[in-house]
Amino acid sequence: MTQPGRRMFWLLARAQRRVNATSDAGLADLGLTATQAGALFCFTDEGLLVGDLAAKLDLAQSAASGLARRLEDAGLVVRSEDAADGRAARLKLTALGKRRREVAGLRVATANARLLEGFSEREIDTVVRWLNRVAEIPEENLRPKRQKERT
Repeated sequence: MTQPGRRMFWLLARAQRRVNATSDAGLADLGLTATQAGALFCFTDEGLLVGDLAAKLDLAQSAASGLARRLEDAGLVVRSEDAADGRAARLKLTALGKRRREVAGLRVATANARLLEGFSEREIDTVVRWLNRVAEIPEENLRPKRQKERT
C-alpha cells in the first residue's frame, strides 16, 4: 500500500480542487471561471479554431465547443467562418474578452506567485518537470492495474 504522504493521485486531485475553487472565487467578479480564464489565455490576435482550443486545453472537442459557446454568450469571443475552411469556426476575442483576459492574467500571476512562495527554484523546477511528465503519460498507463482479490 502507498504511504499516506505519497498518495499522488489523491494529493494531485486535492490540490486541483483547491486551486480551481480558489481561482473560481477570485475570478467570479469578472464573470469568469478558471477554465474560461484559461481559455482566454490561449488566444492570439488571429484567434483560434475550436479544435485548437480543445488541443491547447486538453479537452474533448465537444467540451471545447461548449466552452466556446459559453464564452460567446458572455460576449468574450465572437465566432466567424474560418477563411481557410468554411466549415470551421474561428473564435476571436472581443474588446471585453481582451480586458477580462488582462485582469485575469494579473490575478493568476499573483496567485501563482503565492503558490510558489517558500520553494527554491530547484524545487519549483522539479515540481514543474513532474507535472509535465504526468500530463504526457498516456491515460492507459496511469490507470490502476486490476489486482485479483485474495480469498
